[in-house]
Amino acid sequence: MTRPPGEPDQPPSPYEPPGYGQPYGHEQQPQWGQQPPYAPQPPYGQYGPPGPGPRPGGGPNVLAILSLVFAFVFAPAGIVLGHLAKRQIRQTGEEGDKLATWGLILSYVFTALGLLACCGWIGLAWWANADNGGYR
Repeated sequence: MTRPPGEPDQPPSPYEPPGYGQPYGHEQQPQWGQQPPYAPQPPYGQYGPPGPGPRPGGGPNVLAILSLVFAFVFAPAGIVLGHLAKRQIRQTGEEGDKLATWGLILSYVFTALGLLACCGWIGLAWWANADNGGYR
């Protein structure tokens, strides 16, 4: 039994996808209800196109956020971070000026309350020791 020159030697396998073994760029057209073929993959080791770069004014300043957080955790650090954030925002034009301002306000208030509490505690200890009638 001889085959004409254009026919394959074996019948197509039901396990092979249609178009398997054809030269690149000669894919079969998908029939109705079939998924179209995927685009070819780039070679290994190649990076895709670069994403969008940092946009100016893209989000609040990190130091401004930290200033507001440290106002509640350790207020003197919040004061330093707030001033650094204000200077950085003036130079770069980032967002977060209100965050830095609120971080500064709260940090100064909590620092003043902490100093007042420490001075009151020291004054109370001194006043309690003053009733002993002196040192013995």
